[in-house]
Amino acid sequence: MRLNTRIIIHLMGLLLLCNGGFMLLAALVSGLYKDGATFHITLAALATLFTGIAAMFLTRGHKKEVKRKEGYIVVTFGWLVMSASGMLPYLFSGAIPSVTNAFFETVSGYTTTGASILDDIESLPNGILFWRSLTHWIGGMGIIVLAIAILPLLGIGGMQLFSAEAPGPTGDKLHPRITDTAKRLWLIYVGYTAAETLLLNLAGMSLFDALNHSMATLSTGGFSTKNASIAYWSNQPLIQYIIILFMFLAGSNFVLSYFAFKGRVQKVLRDEEFRYYSIFILLLAILAAAVVYFQAGVAVSDYHPMVWGPAESAFRHGLFQVVAVVTTTGFVTADFTGWTPFLTVFFFGLMFAGGSAGSTAGGIKVMRHILIIKNGILEFKRTLHPNAIIPVRYNNKTVNEHIVYNIIAFFVLYMLLFIIGALVLGLLGLDFVSAIGGAASSLGNVGPAFGTLDPLSNFNGLPALGKWWCSFLMLAGRLELFTVLILLTPYFWKRV
Repeated sequence: MRLNTRIIIHLMGLLLLCNGGFMLLAALVSGLYKDGATFHITLAALATLFTGIAAMFLTRGHKKEVKRKEGYIVVTFGWLVMSASGMLPYLFSGAIPSVTNAFFETVSGYTTTGASILDDIESLPNGILFWRSLTHWIGGMGIIVLAIAILPLLGIGGMQLFSAEAPGPTGDKLHPRITDTAKRLWLIYVGYTAAETLLLNLAGMSLFDALNHSMATLSTGGFSTKNASIAYWSNQPLIQYIIILFMFLAGSNFVLSYFAFKGRVQKVLRDEEFRYYSIFILLLAILAAAVVYFQAGVAVSDYHPMVWGPAESAFRHGLFQVVAVVTTTGFVTADFTGWTPFLTVFFFGLMFAGGSAGSTAGGIKVMRHILIIKNGILEFKRTLHPNAIIPVRYNNKTVNEHIVYNIIAFFVLYMLLFIIGALVLGLLGLDFVSAIGGAASSLGNVGPAFGTLDPLSNFNGLPALGKWWCSFLMLAGRLELFTVLILLTPYFWKRV
């Protein structure tokens, strides 16, 4: 079977047009603030638009058919093309003059990881800061559409469970066409972003900071306009609670938000993943808050003596960091790696949790954990009753055995890639804690890590090869592993 390369190039051109359009928006912001980067961002936008137009023009006679092989290529190379063009504003403006650093920052943006190489974020022009946050926002919505509409059709990593929301002929569909599904999700995404921007602005953030942090929150990215991240507003608890709420929403399945807005609240409450996701976060936040309050003694001074107290401060910090790590947002209110040894291990473990499927969160995802645990428990019953047929059930429906195997394979590959990732970083000179932290953070799209990559530091100290390696891990983790790794297999490129 020959690849339809013309449609692949055509779609790459379409992505470049979209990227160039967003760059013009960043140039407009730059012009409004007169920050000196307007010309450079505009030049990057024009270069991107011209390349996109040329690619679409040269392949205008393409055959309008995307098969499974083309689907894998479009998804992976689409992210690479977006990243390659997305680093142009950094390079042209001189904000990040190194190609390695610019590519790392851009991949971190589009994959909504939030790991950064910048030492002084606040010194950047506003247009560049806006573009940096915008890469998060673009990548976050891209992931939503990918998870809901495309990955189920490719059979990626157990995402077939989303067949109820993906386009097709069943009664529980969000909408029968991918384009209309994407439109509805875009509306929710934009609506949440606007709502958070307004609330943060009313709570005390400037409009510019509020918009940037809203884009970073809804995409579960974590890029901030401040060197101290959310700790910059440590004496404004309301800002932190607003961000907690929207991180939680961003880490939940966006389809459930659609059902909630349609008045189908019972469907949301009956969803098994959402129930476990909510209970999981609440219990872990209480545990983290208790340790902070009784052992760490951290950040209990940033409260208003007439309103807030040490107990509230401990609860807020514990809740914020649990939600930030589980949803892989990566915002920080304090250096959680320095609280206690227990919490260091605790948060390292949370890096493997992930948010809900169909969210902008990275990681393994709650849905997969539920099914792996259920299947493991059922193995005890199958051992006692070897002739019995005992299927795994999810949301009161029997899960196809093939999907269970797919999810187990995903988990094994994820852990294997994490181990290889840590080994490579160790080979490049990182100490044990930094290597395993960097690998877990990059693969899970979390952002801050441990050791020399902790929340008070960044990834700038990595050797160049380490930055390219972490970029690969970020991309593989963001695109559900199989999408990227299958392109590295020889049989994928063989003609059938």
